[in-house]
Amino acid sequence: MESSTELPQSPPHSPSQSPPSSPPSSPTEARRAAAVLALARFETRELFLQIPVLFFLALYIALVVWRLAHEEGMNDFPILNMVDRDTQESPLLLGIALLVCVNSATLRSRKNGTVQQFDVLAMDPWRRTLAHVLSVVPFAALTAVAVGAEFTRAALKPGAIGHGSFGELALGPLSILASGVLGVLLARLAPSPLAAMVFVVAGYLLVITASASVDEGGWAGWLSPTIFGADTNGDPVPSDLIGRPAAWHALYVAALCVLLACAALLLSGGRNRAVKTAGALALAATVAGAIGQYPRDASALDAARRTASETPQKVQSCTTYDGSTYCSFPEWSVVRSDWADVVDRVQSLAGGAAAKAPLTVRQRVDLSGGIESDSTLASSATPQEVTVGTRWGGNRVPEFAVGVASVVVMGTEAAALDACDARNVTTMWLALGADPTPLQTFKNLRLDDSTEGSGVVLAPTNPLSLTARQTAVVRELLDRPRADVTARVKAHWTELTSANTTTAEAAKLLGVPVPEEAEKCEE
Repeated sequence: MESSTELPQSPPHSPSQSPPSSPPSSPTEARRAAAVLALARFETRELFLQIPVLFFLALYIALVVWRLAHEEGMNDFPILNMVDRDTQESPLLLGIALLVCVNSATLRSRKNGTVQQFDVLAMDPWRRTLAHVLSVVPFAALTAVAVGAEFTRAALKPGAIGHGSFGELALGPLSILASGVLGVLLARLAPSPLAAMVFVVAGYLLVITASASVDEGGWAGWLSPTIFGADTNGDPVPSDLIGRPAAWHALYVAALCVLLACAALLLSGGRNRAVKTAGALALAATVAGAIGQYPRDASALDAARRTASETPQKVQSCTTYDGSTYCSFPEWSVVRSDWADVVDRVQSLAGGAAAKAPLTVRQRVDLSGGIESDSTLASSATPQEVTVGTRWGGNRVPEFAVGVASVVVMGTEAAALDACDARNVTTMWLALGADPTPLQTFKNLRLDDSTEGSGVVLAPTNPLSLTARQTAVVRELLDRPRADVTARVKAHWTELTSANTTTAEAAKLLGVPVPEEAEKCEE
């Protein structure tokens, strides 16, 4: 007997029915990253529309444009190790505006009472926090572009002196990034708009204290992300004498930004391996940067500064032009030919052996009061030696001409301190006689910005004093034809460079009226 086995029959498939769909797959990491970036772009646009950010950003850009367009004498010879530090304080107001506005944006959901609605979204809270952190990056990038434009313009000038530091240039953009990250972190630590305002005031006082500590040589001040002052108020100094741990400080601030960002992510629930690893690496880099800023050989730096101040010839190189020697710190070698042009111009108006006498032009600095001080150099008693400072261009050119003329006439700079006779008139003629705008330059050289009465004339070292009678004679000489005065100076050179010749006698020798004012050398 045959048995048959019946297989179960599946129900007929209806063409109108679709096969069961598989459960929706979870979003991939690429989609999550794209969502974070999209939110970051939205938050960046919102920040650009905030009035404080928009105002201070426009103000910062206007300041940068003004600096790029503004031209004056010393700007033609920028000191690059000062240009890089000058870029650090300008973005600070923008940074404060970003801190407050990013903090407000991070607290937007709490302020509008939509925290519960955000909890049902697919994006995790820590990813929203990450988007707020990333929203600040375009502002840091824009600051970097502005800093780069300023420095590049200065570095491309033919008279640019020295070199800059990448660490110093990075601090401006990093300060913007740090401000935004702090705003996000404060929102997670203290979810109140007042917290940001209180932090701004406390942070300002902290930076002031840190800056004062750095000025006094303290190490702890470098733990502040921002340092006011940046030592750019004094005279320029060689790069190796600045003593700023710029590279280590930039590493410290960059790592601190990442560390604070990771802290904000952890507070928002981002406790995955990537965040923890990034936080650990950032902590290690922050500690390394903090330790790296500690001064290791302060005594060697002090000794180098003392050598540059007291015996600069030990660390300088020299070049000879037309018999005269020009010695400077290596970074200033590009302006030695400009010094030579001034010396040639002054000596071309001199007479006798002084017209060809070899001079030594020595660059000098005074670091006894620190690199942030602007001190007056003492007049040199070395025969035929002329002092030149570390700034060049603008009014420093005629000031140097006064120094050269005083040595050509009197033999040393120190001799000009007590001079009150015909030599003062001769000195000023040599300094101004070949100037294209002698009267205006004469006014610029005097502290009182006038060409009348007694006054003090600026020079690279101690200033030169002029009596009212000497001023009147010099002004008369500058109004006369240059060739006529030059011929008289050369013809009476011996008398005009003698300490026994009075100002009145000099006026007669040079063919100008004798002023009625009495000679008052005590002025």
